Amino acid sequence: MKHWYEELFENYGLKYDKENFAQGTIGECDFIEKEINYNKTGRILDIGCGTGRHTIELTKRGYTVTGIDLSGSMLEQARTKASADKLPIDFQKHDARDLPFVDEFDLVIMMCEAAFPLMETDEMNFQILQNATKALRTKGKLIFTTLNGLFPLFHSVKEFLNSESKEGNATYSKHSFDLMTLRDFNKTFVEDDSGNKKELHCNERYYMPSEITWLLKTLNYVIIDIFGAKLGAFSRNDKLTTEDFEMLVIAEKQ
Repeated sequence: MKHWYEELFENYGLKYDKENFAQGTIGECDFIEKEINYNKTGRILDIGCGTGRHTIELTKRGYTVTGIDLSGSMLEQARTKASADKLPIDFQKHDARDLPFVDEFDLVIMMCEAAFPLMETDEMNFQILQNATKALRTKGKLIFTTLNGLFPLFHSVKEFLNSESKEGNATYSKHSFDLMTLRDFNKTFVEDDSGNKKELHCNERYYMPSEITWLLKTLNYVIIDIFGAKLGAFSRNDKLTTEDFEMLVIAEKQ
């Protein structure tokens, strides 16, 4: 039996690229470049690369990027897009809970809930952070976005997601936010690239900033900064608040 996050991304590449949350690629890559001081000599790993939007954009800008994802369907779309742009990108199919990379990359990115908060247990989510860390070289940097646990304490997740959704995008219902586990359980309705309609029972983990800080400290990160994550406009000037649906995490490995 496939998990909801596997079923969601099956035959969904074209629709995914039209989702509202996928429209901030250029600005997000601008921020990533700035964070690594425009250094094109290092290697970048994009975990949960999906259709390759950040991988492809950073490669266009001259960076060496490896994109990995659990979904063969999403990777197929990524390879098609890269081929159209004549970009020789290394896309690989891997489960982020079990990666083969050790001390190979100078930067690891996980954008837009790429794997990390989607797993069904906290232990599995932590495995993803462990593997991202293992892939990094000494002094390497990890940049990722994840769901902000402060947001659901003050807002309706359902109302926010549906207000952001455009015609043809995923819609959501029957949200149930568990204060003990900080997990949101919901029904997500999507139509895949072939017009097939799916009803998925989703389970996503929201994180408090203090939790993220503690998890990263246990993995020997020495600098950990957390900000609000504005779509396509990441900035160190955005203090994280209860209004931010996502948080932006930037950490440097010891």
